Amino acid sequence: MKQILPPTAKISKQAKETMQECASEFIAFVTGEASEKCRRDNRKTITGDDLCWALASLGFDDCSYAVMRYLNKFREFEKDKAAATQITEEHINEAPAGPASNSCKELISFHVTRHYL
Repeated sequence: MKQILPPTAKISKQAKETMQECASEFIAFVTGEASEKCRRDNRKTITGDDLCWALASLGFDDCSYAVMRYLNKFREFEKDKAAATQITEEHINEAPAGPASNSCKELISFHVTRHYL
C-alpha cells in the first residue's frame, strides 16, 4: 500500500487490517466459486486454471487475463528450471573422476544453475 501513496502519507493500523480483511474475503469468494466448479466436475483439487475461470465468471475478466498470463509464465519458468536441473545433473554425472572432480562438479553446477535459474 505504501508504494502507491506519497512518501509522507501514513496508513493507520485499522486501514491495514481493513485491507487485509477485504483481500481475505475476495480470495474466499473466488476460491469458493472455483471450488464449486470442481465439485460439479467431480474433482477435489482446485487448479490455477480453475481460479482464472472463477475470476472471469465473477466478472473480473481483466484480472483473469492477467492471472492467466502470470500462470503461463510461471509454468514456463518451472519447465525451464526443470530442464536446467536436468542439464546440471547430466553435466555433473559426466564430470571426470579424480581429485579435481568435486571442484569441477561444483563449478558446473554453479554455472548452469546461475545461468538458467
